[in-house]
Amino acid sequence: MSHKRLFRKDTTVYDASGHNAAPAPLVGEGDDRAVIGLDLMTYEELDAFGEELDALRQRTLDSLGQADANYIRRVIRAQQICEVLGRIGIFTPFFWPTFVLGIVLLGVSKILENMEIGHNVMHGQYDWMNDPLVDGRRYEWDNVAPAQDWKHGHNYLHHTYTNIHGMDKDIGYGLLRMDDGQPWYPSHRFNLPAAFLLMLFFEWGVMYHGIELGDYLKGKMSKEEFTARKRRAMAKTRRQLFKDYVVFPLLALPLIPVVGWWAPLAVLGGTFAANIVRNIWTFLIIFCGHFPAEVQSFDEDEAKNESRGQWYLRQLLGSANISGTPLFHILSGNLSHQIEHHLFPDIPARRYPEVAQEIRAICEKNGLPYNSGRLSKQLLSVARQLASYSRKPDDPYLVGNSPESKALRRAKREAAAAAEQKVAA
Repeated sequence: MSHKRLFRKDTTVYDASGHNAAPAPLVGEGDDRAVIGLDLMTYEELDAFGEELDALRQRTLDSLGQADANYIRRVIRAQQICEVLGRIGIFTPFFWPTFVLGIVLLGVSKILENMEIGHNVMHGQYDWMNDPLVDGRRYEWDNVAPAQDWKHGHNYLHHTYTNIHGMDKDIGYGLLRMDDGQPWYPSHRFNLPAAFLLMLFFEWGVMYHGIELGDYLKGKMSKEEFTARKRRAMAKTRRQLFKDYVVFPLLALPLIPVVGWWAPLAVLGGTFAANIVRNIWTFLIIFCGHFPAEVQSFDEDEAKNESRGQWYLRQLLGSANISGTPLFHILSGNLSHQIEHHLFPDIPARRYPEVAQEIRAICEKNGLPYNSGRLSKQLLSVARQLASYSRKPDDPYLVGNSPESKALRRAKREAAAAAEQKVAA
C-alpha cells in the first residue's frame, strides 16, 4: 500500500463494539472449579470482579473510533520520519553529532515500530479498522523473529497461560530462573550475565524462543513443524541482515572518496548500534512488566476450569506497571501499563492510561494488589530476583537434577497420564 494512504482524509465510520481477539479462560473437563484467587475473594466476588472488568472492556470498545485510527497513523508517520532522518544521520560519519543523532533516531524508529506499532498491531488491536496497513494478520515487523511464530508464542501461549509453569514459556524464556516454581540447574548460577547478554541481543532471543526447540526435543512438536519454524526464522533473519547490514552499507560506497574506506563500516556500525538500543529498551520494558518480586506465578492445576474473573485476576497478579511520562508510555508501546495490557490485550494500547484509573479503583474496592512503580524501582526488583534465584536452593526438590526433584516430576507425569486415561474412559 502506498504511504500516501496515510495522508488522505479518512471518512470511515468505525465500530469496534464487536471486536474480540482476547484469550479465553482455561476451561477444562469436570466440575471442579479453579482455586486461583480464593485467598483473596470468594467465587461470587470473583464472578462480580469479572463482570465489572467485562463491562469496562465493552465500554472501551464502544468508544473506539476516529481518534484511535488517527493516533496509530500519526505514530506510523512519526516512526517513518525518525527512520528516514536516522538513516540520513548515519550517512554522516564525518560529523559525529549528526551521526550520533542518526543512531538515536534510528533506534527510536525501531522502538516505535516494534513496541507501539508492531506489537500492538499484531495483537489485533486495530483489526476493527479493516485497514491492511494495521491488519494484525498481515503485519510483519522490523525484527528477526517471524510474526507468525511470535504471535503463537506470545498472543496465544503467553497471554492465555500467563505465568503458569510448564505452559507459559515466557517465564525465564528457557534461560533464566525467576521464581521457586522453576527447578534450579547449574546454568542458573549465571542468571545475571545471561540476562545481560539477552538484553543486548533481545530480538535474537525472541527469534530463538519462537522456534521452540525444547518442545521438539521433548517430542511435543513434529519434525515437520519444527523444520517449518526453523525455515521461517532463517528466511526472516536473512531479510533483516540483508536490509540492515548489506543494503545500507553498500549505499555508503560513494562516501569512500570523501570520508575514507571506513564509511560503509560506519553505516553498518550505526545500524548495529540502533538495533542494540532497541534491544536494550525492549528488554527493560518487558522484564520490568513481568518479573518484579511481587509478580506471582501459578501451577496448571490451580487454573483448570477458571472463571472469567479468575482469568482476569491471574493477569492482574502476574503483571506489573511502570510509571512515567506520556512520552515514556508511547516509547514503551504503552506496555508500561502491563497490567492493563494483560487484562485487555486486544484493545488499542493508547487507551490503557485511561482504563488504568478505573482498574486501580476496582482493585482498591476489592482489596486487590496493583503493582506499579518507577522504572528504576522495577528494574532493581528484577535484578534482585535474578540474583536471588541464581543461588542453589537448600531444598533438594527445587534442584532440577536431584533424585528428589526427578521423582517429583515423574510422579506428576504419572498422575497427569492417569487423569487423562480416566477422562478417556
